[in-house]
Amino acid sequence: MNAPGKLENMVIPLQLDSDLLRTFVAIVESGSFSKAAQRVFRTPSAISMQVKKMEELLGVSVFDRDSRSVTLTPNGEVLLSYARRILALNQEMMARFVTPDMAGTVRFGAPDDYGTRLIPHILKKFSVSHPNVMVDVVIDSSSRIAERFRAGTLDVALMNAMPGNPLDGDTEVLLEEPLVWTGVRGGKAHACSPLPLAMWEHGCAWRASAVEALDDAGIPYRVAYMSGNYAVQIAAIEADLAIAPIPALLVEGALVRLGHAQGLPELKTTQIRMMTRDVDDCAVRAVANHVHSCIEAWKAGELDCCPAIA
Repeated sequence: MNAPGKLENMVIPLQLDSDLLRTFVAIVESGSFSKAAQRVFRTPSAISMQVKKMEELLGVSVFDRDSRSVTLTPNGEVLLSYARRILALNQEMMARFVTPDMAGTVRFGAPDDYGTRLIPHILKKFSVSHPNVMVDVVIDSSSRIAERFRAGTLDVALMNAMPGNPLDGDTEVLLEEPLVWTGVRGGKAHACSPLPLAMWEHGCAWRASAVEALDDAGIPYRVAYMSGNYAVQIAAIEADLAIAPIPALLVEGALVRLGHAQGLPELKTTQIRMMTRDVDDCAVRAVANHVHSCIEAWKAGELDCCPAIA
């Protein structure tokens, strides 16, 4: 038999606590130590000490730093994936076991594109862990969702935005994803001139990126289908009547990515941002934390969201 304690002596109990991981993710998302310090309520020097401790525990460097920027090393990219998944699971666990009996009503808003594709799956999971919390959902354009939030009629709100748009104090970036040109597999709409597009009206972040790219490339286009309904836009694409700019994560099924090979210019990235009302309400915070953890799981490919469009 093995001598008692021998196996224990062979195992080095190393682990990164959630505070270190939260600081690491804050640095990545904010792009600097000073901005991350504001986000996690620590001083920049404390942030530096946390990063040093983390790198010592891991035995690798996770950031390349100079006087102007902070970028991830290859090891840092790997760590980011793990960190986001661990933090998301921790939030989900706490929501499930610590506050299962909370009650109340939370007013939640989201844009149509994610409202039909992602939100039902997020709220279904939330209803299991918080059966006594009622979530009233409003689906609208991102600009009107933002207006509703600022008017005080929403507690938690998701919206699409371009990365260059300023962040309000109550706003956080949940996801940044490349916009891509999207058509139907085997389609020919991308070869038409003027280029037929399926988009929403002025003020849509995805439209702004597409129009700017086409204008810069000198490519003539027309808005063949203008609708605030994401399902209508996808139907136009699947019928090969138009192409559209959508986030890469939403390209699935009969949809395919188009790009330089089809003579189309590169598009910018788009963000999903979340605004949460600053109130002392555990139900509001629970919804916000749950949405955050589900978006992280979706990014990691761990949230199975069946297509809303057949």
